[in-house]
Amino acid sequence: MYSIKTVLAAGAAALFAMPALAGDIMINDAYARASGMNAKAGAAFFEIMNHGAEDDRLISATSDVAKRVELHTHKEDANGVMKMMEVEEGFAVPAGGMHALKRGGDHVMFMGLNQSFVDGETLSVTLVFEKAGEMTVDIPVDLKRNPMAGGMDHSKMDHSKMGHGEANKGDDTSN
Repeated sequence: MYSIKTVLAAGAAALFAMPALAGDIMINDAYARASGMNAKAGAAFFEIMNHGAEDDRLISATSDVAKRVELHTHKEDANGVMKMMEVEEGFAVPAGGMHALKRGGDHVMFMGLNQSFVDGETLSVTLVFEKAGEMTVDIPVDLKRNPMAGGMDHSKMDHSKMGHGEANKGDDTSN
């Protein structure tokens, strides 16, 4: 016979695995990670699906887990060095389509963490869309997830020029 704690824990895990919905926008396969218990930065990754007839755009994200939360991407400079940078215009999500936030690409960046990311716990993040508005998502921390296929070679990444001060210098949370 299963204990009530086991049943409740299984139910909670299933709930967090469910996609989040707001209007025509659905968030699927969300997870967050940091490079270690003492990391000063972390990141969240997920798929944004737009089931509506109009294009939308993720324009910002907020969370109390960090002093600063930004939408980020990786770009290669003329010297072949990968740099992480803020995407101030946000991420377009086409009507009837999707936009993936994944390691080595677009992601939500948490800088100046207020707490450690503990495997199995969840982070509350509010995503702001241009048309769908605000959507709060509970994102599970998954420190064990392996990098996706086609992951990025971080040997060329220059984190010293991210332009965000000392809060995240040297942390590599997107691998």
